[in-house]
Amino acid sequence: MTTHTSHPDIIKRLKRAHGHLNSVITMLEEDRPCLDITQQLQAVESALSNAKKLLIHDHIDHCLEHALDDDSRTSDDIVKEFKAITKYL
Repeated sequence: MTTHTSHPDIIKRLKRAHGHLNSVITMLEEDRPCLDITQQLQAVESALSNAKKLLIHDHIDHCLEHALDDDSRTSDDIVKEFKAITKYL
């Protein structure tokens, strides 16, 4: 399987989310204000959401497009896969 061109960017986004999450844990341990913690949690959610959307869009562009050229897959299978992955958007 080939690496998608978006994977390095997704990894970068997930590492950013990981850093934010570590900050949240530290902030909780240090008894920081809830507003500050909530803002960091929002950053975690945003980073994860953006990484997920990028992965899904890349899958649609890359994998499903190639599936159309694959004679072993029916259009029904491709549509089912498309519906399955878009429920995560």
